[in-house]
Amino acid sequence: MAIKFEKIGEGTYLLDVQGYVCPHPQIYTKKALQKLKPGEILELVFDNPSSGESVSAMCEGTGDEILDRSQAAGDPTLRWRIRKG
Repeated sequence: MAIKFEKIGEGTYLLDVQGYVCPHPQIYTKKALQKLKPGEILELVFDNPSSGESVSAMCEGTGDEILDRSQAAGDPTLRWRIRKG
């Protein structure tokens, strides 16, 4: 179970924290966003629903914008796109 952070396109990065529980997804998301420039996109992939609440609250506090949230039916994996503020 390793954290995956990589550039997947111009101005777009992927952070995969599946398998981690609170507070780790939020901590890793915060660190990843600190590496991005304003306007760049972080695609966050996680599977701990309670982490979504803390990531959402963190984004509200930092001015980062959650562009979309998706989850396939029956799939525990959540995929969020966050724009660095």
